[in-house]
Amino acid sequence: MLRPKIPTMPTPTGLITPPAVVEPTTVVQHHPTPALAPAAPTRPTVQLTPGTALALVGAGTAAVLVIGAVLVSMLLAVAITGASVAVCAVVLRSLLASDAKRR
Repeated sequence: MLRPKIPTMPTPTGLITPPAVVEPTTVVQHHPTPALAPAAPTRPTVQLTPGTALALVGAGTAAVLVIGAVLVSMLLAVAITGASVAVCAVVLRSLLASDAKRR
């Protein structure tokens, strides 16, 4: 009743052409003469002066402090939320327990 019907491979009809014969071809490698590339313009090198190094250190320190403050504030938010949920659970439990004792 629940047997799948497996499709059968249909037989080809009409004219059947034989597969084309591929003949090997010779590979000819051409060695083009390399063209002289124009000289690339020299780029100015980055010079790190003491003022620039101090600015980079200051920016890195500021980024670390800002990211650290954000992460600590997120951790505190999660801790405060968890503590408040725990307090609410204790209050609800005591209210339900005292209500059950009265009956």
